[in-house]
Amino acid sequence: MEDNFPRMSGWKSGYDPGQVDSFFKRARESYEREHPRPGDLDARAVRTVGFDLVRRGYHVGVVDAALDRLEDAFAKASRERLIAEQGEKAWMDRLSSAAGSLQARLERPHGERFAHAASRTIGYDIAEVDELCDKISGYFTQGRAMSVDEVRRVLFRTRRGERAYDEDEVDAFIDRVVEVMASVD
Repeated sequence: MEDNFPRMSGWKSGYDPGQVDSFFKRARESYEREHPRPGDLDARAVRTVGFDLVRRGYHVGVVDAALDRLEDAFAKASRERLIAEQGEKAWMDRLSSAAGSLQARLERPHGERFAHAASRTIGYDIAEVDELCDKISGYFTQGRAMSVDEVRRVLFRTRRGERAYDEDEVDAFIDRVVEVMASVD
């Protein structure tokens, strides 16, 4: 059997090749289908997929880069399908609505954009999250340059309790930002 991605060497762990190959096969079938069916994969499914780590598995960075390209392709296909079926105005309306819901959170004051992590619970550093939110706001309101990969790959230091934002809230917000940005590019 031929490997579809390079493998990690030695004792290093990488993504489970069987899971990765199966996912990419299913993704190709979904992508190539002219009319999506229930259960088909989409950009969100690509963005949120997870694979087990195994010794000598597929190289994580290479697979992640392929997933980013796949997510972008699904987002573009979805945009093109919506425009073909309902017109460009429908796509612009959907994009404006999604961006507007993001903007409401971005307009909140620093330190209040997300719920704080529960006492003794680990969350994301408030200042770092707020800094990213300021950049995202500049992207949406002032057209400042920012790549979707910059948002996808962001890493925050961790803090506890009141010094941190709730990870789940921040992650959900970042997923929506990526979804909007990927559909624009």
